[in-house]
Amino acid sequence: MTKLIIFTDLHMVPEGGTIIGIDPYRRLANGIAHVNRHHADADRVIFAGDLTHEADRPSYERLRGLLGELVPPTAIMVGNHDRREVFLDVFADAATDENGFVQQVIDFADCRAILLDTLHAPPYDYPVSHAGYLCDRRLSWLDRQLADAGDRPALIFMHHPPHVTGFAGIDMIRLINEGDFYELVKRHGNVRHIFAGHVHRTISGSSRGIPFSIFKSPVHQQPMPFHIPDASLSVDEPAAYGIALVTADGVLVHTEDYEIASRDAAVA
Repeated sequence: MTKLIIFTDLHMVPEGGTIIGIDPYRRLANGIAHVNRHHADADRVIFAGDLTHEADRPSYERLRGLLGELVPPTAIMVGNHDRREVFLDVFADAATDENGFVQQVIDFADCRAILLDTLHAPPYDYPVSHAGYLCDRRLSWLDRQLADAGDRPALIFMHHPPHVTGFAGIDMIRLINEGDFYELVKRHGNVRHIFAGHVHRTISGSSRGIPFSIFKSPVHQQPMPFHIPDASLSVDEPAAYGIALVTADGVLVHTEDYEIASRDAAVA
C-alpha cells in the first residue's frame, strides 16, 4: 500500500517575512516535523506548487534547507507563484521532462504517480499567468506516461484544478484548457484519482467521472464565501497536509490538520 503525503501552496517568504501575520517557514517546519514523527514511512512527500510567494531566490533557498529535514523522499512541483528558471537554479537536481518542464513520473508497485507542470509562463504576465495551462508538449508527455502505465492505475498531481471548484475568483484562474486535459485522460481510462492545490481549501468530489482531492495550505486559506471574485483574499485557519493511501480497491484520502491534531485519544 503506497502512502503519499501532499503539501501544497507553501508560499515561502524571505527571512522575517509574513503573510497576513503568519510565518510560512514556521508553519511548514511544524508540518515537516509532524510528518517525520508520524509518517516517516511515507513513500513520497509531494509538494504541489506555489513553493514561494514571490518566486525570489532567498525564499527558494530557505525552502531547500527546510525540505532537507524531511525523513521520507520528496518530489517537487511548481505553481503560479513560482518562476521555473529560479526554482531550477536553486533546486538544480529537480526532475524535469525533455522540454525542461518540472514534470516527472514515479512508479510504485501499485500505482504510477504523474506530476504535471501547469505553470502558464514564461512570460510571467499577471494575472494571465496565475491561470494554469498544459501546452501541446506537456499534453503529449502526459499522453505517453498514461499509455506506458501498464497495469498500474495512474494518479495525477497538478497545481491547478482542471475543473470548477465553486469559488468564483479561483475558478477564473483554474486550468484554462481543461477540455483538452479531460479528453486525453478519459481516452486512456486508467486515471484513478486527480490531486490538486491552488484553492487553499479541502475539497473532494468527482469531475467527468474521475475522483479528485484538493488540499488546504500550510499557511493561509481561501475564505469560504463562494461568490468573492478576488482570489487573493486569505484567512488564518489551521495548517494542513493531505495523505493518500493506495489500496487494492482504490484510493483513500485524508486531511491532517496538523497544528490542532492530537495523537492521544480521550475516553469520555
